[in-house]
Amino acid sequence: MPQRTVFFVSDGTGITAETFGNAILAQFETKMHHVRLPFIDTVDKAHQAIRQINHAAEVDGHRPIVFSTLVNMEILKVIHEQCHGMLLDMFGTFVHPLEEELGLKSNHRVGRFSDASKSKEYNDRIEAINFSLAHDDGQLNRDLEHSDVILVGVSRSGKTPTSLYLAMQYGLKASNYPLIPEDFDRRQLPPALVPHKSKLFGLTIQPERLSEIRQERRPNSRYASLENCRMEVSEAEAMMRRASIRSLSTTTKSIEEIATTILQEIHPDRLTY
Repeated sequence: MPQRTVFFVSDGTGITAETFGNAILAQFETKMHHVRLPFIDTVDKAHQAIRQINHAAEVDGHRPIVFSTLVNMEILKVIHEQCHGMLLDMFGTFVHPLEEELGLKSNHRVGRFSDASKSKEYNDRIEAINFSLAHDDGQLNRDLEHSDVILVGVSRSGKTPTSLYLAMQYGLKASNYPLIPEDFDRRQLPPALVPHKSKLFGLTIQPERLSEIRQERRPNSRYASLENCRMEVSEAEAMMRRASIRSLSTTTKSIEEIATTILQEIHPDRLTY
């Protein structure tokens, strides 16, 4: 397929436009050149964006695809009238029908948080991220009772990125705790986790994949050897079964899939979107 460019235009960060647009484009077997144009919040910036979009149309020989989450109608009008691309106005497509259905007018707010410094949801999200960082890899056990979820599993099974994703995306205080050889010798959960069993969720992984990941970190070490990985995964899975801990293999799962499964199982009381 010939070169085509896709633009994500927003008067905010452009993350919503890019996420939504990529979800749609994933339905097509094609590679496109992606360009994010954030903070298009003046008419002058809109004209600059138009020049970039129309230049891509000339170079590619095809109309660019333009996903827009612009809420300023004056700026959107400039894009709509002068853009030589295929414009997909995502807010216009959904907001107007919702206004009619709900009998309410949209506040035309730019971005997820109109004023981050005054947003409780935003501050809660930052607090959750700080909490998850402080409780990464079992660093801090003192206040695990404040966790919304505690991930357990062997080292490099995906606990840290999943914890941070849950904090950043959903505002959850996610701790993670590694299972180590001493735990396997005792054949029991680490004592710090026992009082919080209802919040535990186990992550496991195929030994072969775990060995590959660990080889990148510590090549040719016992830590990364397939034999040791098989032992650790086997012991960890046995411990989870004995303790009746819900678990999931991360081997072929994306962080988003892992997080979604955890949310379905844990049902945390506090969830921010």
